[in-house]
Amino acid sequence: MAFWDAVRLALQTLRAQKLKSAFSLIGVFIGVSFLIGAWSIVNGINQYMTDKFAGTIIGVNTFHVRRRPNFTPHVSDSTWRAWARRPRITFRDAEAVAAGITVPVLTAWQSSDNVTVEANGKQVRDAEVTGATERYFEIKNLAIAQGRPFSAQEARGSVPVVVVGSEVAEKLYPGRDPLGKPLRIGGRPYRIIGVVEKQGKLFGFSLDRFVVAPARSPVQDLVNPPGVVDALIVKAGTVELMREAMAQAEGIMRSRRHLRPAQENNFVLETSEGVLEFWAGIQRILFVIGPGLVLVSLVVGGIVIMNIMLMAVAERTREIGLRKSLGARRRDILRQFLAEATTLATVGAALGVATGVALSVLINLATPLPATVSPASIGLGVLIGGGVGIVAGVYPASRAARLDPIEALRQE
Repeated sequence: MAFWDAVRLALQTLRAQKLKSAFSLIGVFIGVSFLIGAWSIVNGINQYMTDKFAGTIIGVNTFHVRRRPNFTPHVSDSTWRAWARRPRITFRDAEAVAAGITVPVLTAWQSSDNVTVEANGKQVRDAEVTGATERYFEIKNLAIAQGRPFSAQEARGSVPVVVVGSEVAEKLYPGRDPLGKPLRIGGRPYRIIGVVEKQGKLFGFSLDRFVVAPARSPVQDLVNPPGVVDALIVKAGTVELMREAMAQAEGIMRSRRHLRPAQENNFVLETSEGVLEFWAGIQRILFVIGPGLVLVSLVVGGIVIMNIMLMAVAERTREIGLRKSLGARRRDILRQFLAEATTLATVGAALGVATGVALSVLINLATPLPATVSPASIGLGVLIGGGVGIVAGVYPASRAARLDPIEALRQE
């Protein structure tokens, strides 16, 4: 019997016994659906973390000089207390480091806090208000859609001007041009000179709900004590230049803090690697747990398919005996039942792939979680389904092939 003839007969059997076939493929269906869905979420988040999250929080080829790390998912109380005892990063620290780095870099400093901004009788609560120097926009890749960023002279002169995110502009001046319009931060007046292009969302949180003002303007009193900054941001053109700049910045800060060689840094140089290392740890856990859950489901599915096929052999004993008496060889019977089990599992895997892809699309549209379907996961899902069918069908098929035709024909 040709292989495709065996598959055709298997499909006819599946159509004839719909309910039994449906129960047979549930295990494989669930396992492959979970595989596609979970893989899509992990793959999407991995791409999201690498391309957008780490780049947005820290930046590409960028490091921050901070009192403590900005991204701290799991920290003990003792570590927090140790960080709290550290001296703050000051304007003078930032100026000294920026002046002391000899490799070509861009530098800016920033301080941020959530503050209510208001204008035109409207309010935006908990907007991220940032005091920064003029290179902040270039380092953060914030393209100006309307107006302009503030200049170095405005930054040094503490001029009360601001650049706002698109969400702030739309809420305070809906349907109107916000350029030149007033805005109040903590009750103090500012003038809007620029609007940043729409950034979208990050894990469901808006990236356009912000206001940036010169670091030395009165906004400093709202976000930090006088003369103190949250971070000095340094951006280089390549990873190698960033590493060299980090070494120079560390040396300058240690010198300014009068730290002896044996003493640890009382500041931190933070890069996007810290964020990505945290995600890599979670990813390793998912890659251990995920396949285990898929394996359990596939084992259950394989056992169900084996039992169904054994029942099929028992029910079709006379048919097997008749076929053998008419000249069917042992390998023909083996191929038929093996093809039937494999087809059953492959159909379940195909339905699982379709459901997994649909689930990934739904997650991507309805939740903040990004999900990207990988072609490799689809191929693996179908391959696993077929493999489960082969493994589960070997014993029933060999049992059917070994039946004696005379005894089989006597079977009621």
